[in-house]
Order: sequence, then structure tokens, then C-alpha cells
Amino acid sequence: MLKRGLLLFLVMMLAVTALSCGSDTKVDDPPLEGEITDLAEDFVNKMAAGEFERVVDYYFDAPMKRAMSAKTLSETWETLLGQVGSYTGQVDKGTDVVNGYDVVFVTTQFENDKIVIQVVFNEDKRISGLWFLPAEGVDDSSYSTPSYVQPGLFSESEVVIGTDPWDLPGTLSVPGGSGPFPAVVLVHGSGPQDRDEAIGPNKPFKDLAQGLASQGIAVLRYEKRTKEHAHKLVGQTDILTIWEETAEDALEAVSLLRNTENIDPSQIYILGHSLGATAAPRIGDEGPDIAGLILLAGAARPLEDLILEQVTYLTYLDGPPAPEMEEELKKIEEQVTRVKDPALSPDTSPQDLPLEIPAAYWLDLRDYNPPQMAKELSMPLLILQGERDYQVTMEDFEVWQETLLSREDVVFKSYPGLNHLFIEGQGKSTPEEYFQPGNVSKEVVDDIASWIIPK
Repeated sequence: MLKRGLLLFLVMMLAVTALSCGSDTKVDDPPLEGEITDLAEDFVNKMAAGEFERVVDYYFDAPMKRAMSAKTLSETWETLLGQVGSYTGQVDKGTDVVNGYDVVFVTTQFENDKIVIQVVFNEDKRISGLWFLPAEGVDDSSYSTPSYVQPGLFSESEVVIGTDPWDLPGTLSVPGGSGPFPAVVLVHGSGPQDRDEAIGPNKPFKDLAQGLASQGIAVLRYEKRTKEHAHKLVGQTDILTIWEETAEDALEAVSLLRNTENIDPSQIYILGHSLGATAAPRIGDEGPDIAGLILLAGAARPLEDLILEQVTYLTYLDGPPAPEMEEELKKIEEQVTRVKDPALSPDTSPQDLPLEIPAAYWLDLRDYNPPQMAKELSMPLLILQGERDYQVTMEDFEVWQETLLSREDVVFKSYPGLNHLFIEGQGKSTPEEYFQPGNVSKEVVDDIASWIIPK
């Protein structure tokens, strides 16, 4: 299977499949019998046993069969195994009704983590949507607090960003003293990420938040909408854009800070990582009173080009690829061509597009050029890049530099030993590296702190 070829951290944190389809079940697909919890349990068991053709044929409704083939389901499952280890069993089940759909949440245990498999049923008890999400209560036993964090110099409290239906729980780290303090909003990369941007034993956002708070800067981090409200997004993924996924909630976080005691409302910054950094100029354009933007590994080139570049890198990482990996690469190339096709429309099937991301997402990004938008902003920028990053590379960093060369209020810095998570490493970076314990480099934290509060 194509584990490496699909392991794209930039777009999917944990091999997420988000396919919410209609319920136009064919005449020859009669309603299924039994409790949906039992059906979901059986579906997961058969999927774990490798019976992908069987579960697609038996459980999926007609739109879901068109959107997700047995081959795609198999590749998604294999990717998940490559990230969190072997499957060991089911540990819990729960149900909900969302937008008229019955949803079963099957909590599953893998070797290295728990994953919630969210199974969406239509009125005929056939599967019309499927998500793979990180479970709550991630094991912290492998995480180590970095030495630059000084717990006695700050406190943390729980807050809520935004309002119903998209309210998000978050953590506000505030330095000791009376303030007012400058503050930073942390904006996630792609995928259904938690407030710590946790992947394996690593928590880059926790490192940044507590490291900066130790140096007199308040930091707000929060659960991403696509994680906290995944079940509410059932039936809406075909209209989701970077605005709903990322930008809108970041501006809500800025609003919360502006009304928080001991926070300087004129000194609120956006710090985006990966997709969050790519979206930062759009956030700054919508929030002109933001004091500045900090971009960590922000893509300057079209997202579809980065996906193709990532797949190519991973395909050849271990030497000449197997024929099926070359076939997958060719498929991605064709999908990227469709994204760039002027004829792309909202009706284009997600299955024909990279990572099966719906057309609305690609159309929204079509006219967005992050460096050009940043060039028109009046706020200062700090742009940081890990030189070992294979997801957002030095080529992107150079585009930022070339585009913003005329601006004197933009600072650039790259770090030779750092990967996409801004964690130190050696040699070529790989997806497996993200599952080795580490912390965001102290140099990065110090550089951000001294840019916000000049020494």
C-alpha cells in the first residue's frame, strides 16, 4: 500500500477522510437492518480485517461509493496504520444526530494512539460519511516540557473563543504581573488539530505558548473547528473553505483578547504555522488592527503544487518507487491539473481532486496569493522557515523574500537543522520524524519574543 505517498502532514494531520454525501441510495441498495451502533462496530471490524471491497459494497450508500472506492478506503486505512501503529481494537461507542444524520463515534485503540472513527448513516442505515479523528485525552507520557518554559512565570486559564455553533475551548497563557501584555494568537496548520497542535509526542503550540509566556507575552491557543465540531460539519464539507476552517476563528480569538483584562489591545499578533501561516495575510487583511504577523513555514506557492511536491518527495524518499507508487504519483499529477483547469466548478467530484478535497476549497484559493496580499498590508511581518522542512520548503521562503524585498518592516530567518515542526533533526526529514519526541527550538522562541518585545 501507499503509506508514504499519502502521508501528507500539510493537508491532513491524521489521514482524515471527510466525505459527507447525499442520501440518494439506489433502488438496488435496500435499507440495512439492525442497530446503527452494531452496524458501525461491524464496519470497523471488517475494515480492520482488510475487507474493503465488502464494506464498500455492503455499507456505503450510492454517493459514498462514488466518492470513496475500496482502493481509496484501503489506502486511507494503511496511511492511518503508518502513522499510529497497528490496530488493537474498539474501546467505546457513542451516538448523536447531526443535520438529520445518525452519527456513531467508534473510539478505536491503535498501537500509538486512540482514533475516533466517525461513521455517518443515512435514513436507510447506509454509510454516507466517514471521518478519522484524533481522540480526546492524548497520552502525555512521552511529552517533555522544554527547559525554556518557566511555569512559575505565567498562569493558564480555560477560555471560550467565538459563539455557538462554532464556539471553541482554548487555553490562555498569561505572564505574571499586572500587564498590559502583548499577546499572540496561535493559528493551526491543516487538519483537525487540537490546541497544542499535537502530533505523536510533540506539541509545538504548547511549546510556543508556554515558552513565550515565560518571556512576558500572553498566548491564546484553541481547538480547531474541524476537530472540535467535526460532527457539525457533516454535510458541509463540500462548501468548506480556508475561511471557515481557519481564518474566521482566528479573528474571533483576536476579538476575545481585545476584551481581556491585562492584554494590550494594540499589541495583538497572529502566529500561523503551515496552513495557518499561509492564511495569515488573509487574516491580517480582515483584521487591520492586528499588530503584526508571524509566519512559521508558510506556503507561498499554490497548495496543489506543494501537495504534488510532497508526494514526489515521499515517493522517491527510499529510492526507486514501486509501480503502484508511481501510479499514485501520476494520479496526483492529473488531479493537480484539474485544480488548475479554468473549467473547475463546484460540481467537480472530490474524488477527481487532490486528497479528495472538494472543489469549493480549491476555488476559494485560486486567486489567493499570500505574499502579494502580505505586500499590501501595513503591519510588520516575521517570517521563519526550517531548512529541513520537506512540506513547505526553502523555495517558498525565497518567494516570500523576493516578494517582500521592498518592505523594511519584514524580518526573515531560516534555521538549518529544523523540520516542519521547528524541531531539531538531522538528515532528510521524514513523516516518521514527527513521532520522535522533541520540542520547538529555543532559538525560534527567543527570536519571536525579541521581535515582539525588542531587547
